[in-house]
Amino acid sequence: MAKAKTAYVCADCGAEHSKWQGQCVECGAWNTLSEFVVQPAQKSMGAARQSGYAGVTNGVARVTPLTDVLVTAELRTLTGIGELDRVLGGGLVDGSVVLIGGDPGIGKSTLLLQMLGKIGEKLPSVYVTGEESLAQVAARAQRLDLPLQPLHALAETGIERILDQVAASRPRVLVIDSIQTIWTDLLTAAPGSVSQVRESAAKLTRFAKETGTSVFLVGHVTKEGGIAGPRVLEHMVDAVLYFEGESGSRFRVLRAFKNRFGAVNELGVFAMSEKGLREVPNPSAIFLSAHSGPTSGSAVMVTREGTRPLLVEVQALVDQSSLGNPRRVALGLEQNRLAMLLAVLHRHGGVAAYDQDVFVNVVGGIRVQETAADLPVLLAVLSSLRDRPLPEKTIAFGEVGLSGEIRPVPNGEERMKEAAHHGFRRAIVPKANAPKKGSVGEMEVIGVERLAQAIDACR
Repeated sequence: MAKAKTAYVCADCGAEHSKWQGQCVECGAWNTLSEFVVQPAQKSMGAARQSGYAGVTNGVARVTPLTDVLVTAELRTLTGIGELDRVLGGGLVDGSVVLIGGDPGIGKSTLLLQMLGKIGEKLPSVYVTGEESLAQVAARAQRLDLPLQPLHALAETGIERILDQVAASRPRVLVIDSIQTIWTDLLTAAPGSVSQVRESAAKLTRFAKETGTSVFLVGHVTKEGGIAGPRVLEHMVDAVLYFEGESGSRFRVLRAFKNRFGAVNELGVFAMSEKGLREVPNPSAIFLSAHSGPTSGSAVMVTREGTRPLLVEVQALVDQSSLGNPRRVALGLEQNRLAMLLAVLHRHGGVAAYDQDVFVNVVGGIRVQETAADLPVLLAVLSSLRDRPLPEKTIAFGEVGLSGEIRPVPNGEERMKEAAHHGFRRAIVPKANAPKKGSVGEMEVIGVERLAQAIDACR
């Protein structure tokens, strides 16, 4: 057997180095190299022969036309939690590896324990805890009113011993909480280091693919919000989910950033209660504030997260600045884009805000990452600057270009139907998204091509 060699892996970019050094030559980060033992690859192709994969003949890979490859639909199992099934792409796929990250205490362990409580009777499962004792896990399950009979737990951090135990019990679903606590005997590095996390995740991924077991990995996050450990960890898994939520708010948003079996940027909304996480069937209702009357600085937009249109309120506050460099603060939006939109408003809308502090917030703690928010953000800023509310029951969406044009966005008709379903009677949208008859149901649709037209429509 070939002798294993030692490499040093950067925690930020995943680059390998032959010897330790203070700075990574690839990304320039300091003190990010950790020891990693590189195992020699085996030359056997027995697994490929036994699997009968197309493109492998007598252990030798060959080029194969995709028309000759037999494509079968993935077998999915519903978890019993509709919002989680939506984010996963329609259910749990056999042999998939899912990485879930989020801030401490946001509900990652609670959600996975609730999932095992619902599917435990039809699918054998094991909950591996490396941070809590079995008594703590059992107490949490009792607090959540979960059935204890189908729940099986294991308190262990050694990956070799974990795989030995689950190989004997043969679960269909395996939860590792968390991957940063798991370590392997092959390495001398401390648990949580780059090499330990990378090797442990690789072993679990191989186990999932060989046995068809669905594996969930709980990952710690850094202070910047990314999953701690090597960047390659997110490339090894099939899906990456993030839990988001504002501190002090009981609402939680589960977002898919990577999914090999479904749509990315899919959104699941939960509410934290005494009995754990509860699904929110109508998320648009929680993102719309219930004002007693028309309020200046408020605009409602229809954003699209994955396959779901959501009504979201955008609030703006414009105030006279006492600073030489007025502040531009955006919560839930990209700050640089806000500065760009204010420049377009000045140049093509004739409204100057260069001496004003501008604060923009998306209600509910949701992050809007699409350009359809451009038009409602500018309308909210204009409303606050003039201290004049927008027309009641009005929604808006559309991308604003640098030359002042209002560009169309995908799925415009679906967005307007969602707004009409919630009782909105007026919509300011790009002209290319407006229907030919000028209305959707009982909702009047105003199609605009320039920013000046959108400003005039709000008077």
